Amino acid sequence: MMKKLCSFLLLAGLFHSLYAQEDPVVMHVNGIPVPKSEFEYNYNKNNNDGVLDKKSVEEYAQLFVNYKLKVQAALDAHLDTLSSFQKEFRTYRDQQIRPMLVPEGAVEQECQAYYARIKESLQGKELIQPSHIFIRVKQTADMNELEAAKVRIDSVYKALQEGASFEELAKTVSQDPQSAVRGGALPWVGPNQTLKEFEDVAYSLEVGKYSQPFLSTVGYHIVKLLGKKNLESYEELRPNIKRYLESQGVADHIAARMLDSMSQQSTPQKTVEEILDEKTEQFCAQDMELKYLIQEYHDGLLLFEECQREVWDPASKDTLGIANYFKKNKKQYEWKEPHFRGMIYYCQNAKDVKAIQKLLKKVPEEKWTTTVREAFNKDSVTVRMERRMFKKGDNPNVDMLALKDKSAEMVPIEGYPYAGVIGKKLKKGPSDWTDIGNQVVTDYQREREDEFVAQLRKRYPVEIHEDVLKTVRSISNDKDTSEKSEKKE
Repeated sequence: MMKKLCSFLLLAGLFHSLYAQEDPVVMHVNGIPVPKSEFEYNYNKNNNDGVLDKKSVEEYAQLFVNYKLKVQAALDAHLDTLSSFQKEFRTYRDQQIRPMLVPEGAVEQECQAYYARIKESLQGKELIQPSHIFIRVKQTADMNELEAAKVRIDSVYKALQEGASFEELAKTVSQDPQSAVRGGALPWVGPNQTLKEFEDVAYSLEVGKYSQPFLSTVGYHIVKLLGKKNLESYEELRPNIKRYLESQGVADHIAARMLDSMSQQSTPQKTVEEILDEKTEQFCAQDMELKYLIQEYHDGLLLFEECQREVWDPASKDTLGIANYFKKNKKQYEWKEPHFRGMIYYCQNAKDVKAIQKLLKKVPEEKWTTTVREAFNKDSVTVRMERRMFKKGDNPNVDMLALKDKSAEMVPIEGYPYAGVIGKKLKKGPSDWTDIGNQVVTDYQREREDEFVAQLRKRYPVEIHEDVLKTVRSISNDKDTSEKSEKKE
């Protein structure tokens, strides 16, 4: 299975002399050739007009080498054999391939068949739009409860007879919340689409008339008929039908049927996965962009897993390394204005402000949130909290209460009018890496990643063919040249 899974990806790394002149090799990474078409695809995709920090071809070539080195390390670590990797890659790959198995016109046939089923289900009848006022009766209701519901629905019926608005009564009395907000109005329905008792009464009414109270299996109803109509033509309903079937995954269902059929008809019989592997090779051979799109996802998954294992996860847990990194680079993290490290909390009750101060006096900072939650928020949320490092402008309430900014004004939290802070105002800092933990950890991970790439460059040979690199076409540059040419004309 694994051989089939990646065979098309291996093709992407082979240099076929037949196409040597049309698609020359732009670089070799660990002896594996990278064709110009692959590099060009990735360069233009990751260096388009929406990218702020655009790279020259030469700059991007170095980034692409780093990318390929990480993928090579992942392959050497056999991460592509992990079941978790194969499952995630297949899921993405199949999302690209399965829709391509759907024959032209197949979705249209499904839409027509769906319309035919709707038409048949009407049994020659019209569509109706009912509206109702509903009083629920539980399946387990005793005689007293049933009688109470009957009295209530009868009183509603009497009010209607005396001239009350059906829509207003539905809004205030009906126990069907979805229709009540619309004055009792329900969607258009046909035969066998609702309760039998309900349908019989609704179809017996004239438009604009309402029924006497009646009991169904779920409760009492008074039904009003808002309208009747014949089923619209297929052309009118087609957009809605198509949209609905697409939301239900119609293309995927068609593809599944196609794959099952191919599997049953193959000799010797192949599995659905084997057929998908073959179709992937076939489609990728015909569509270079599809091939590189799938390869990009394949390699991206490997790169992420390799960096997670070798760099990001170990670095985030290396507290000693993070502390040393912070110590060496402390100056770059210095701030000019005071910060507040601590917690601001909002209370429903005024007395809780001082109570929280007293409660947390000897509690470690990392346990503040849990301590307050257990003491004050067991049954309901009477205290809301936010704990982190604040700088001026992050929170006007912190600015006023903790940073003593005279220009700041309190912004009350609805339902929690009382506020307090607990923590420490830091005039200079940060004094410890934990004061700005996420930022330092990210920077340390980046440094470790650079070291990891440097090791990979020593481990694997890299050769960039500058003459081929110079011929790489930038879509962005082509666009600029075209625009300039049009202006001159």
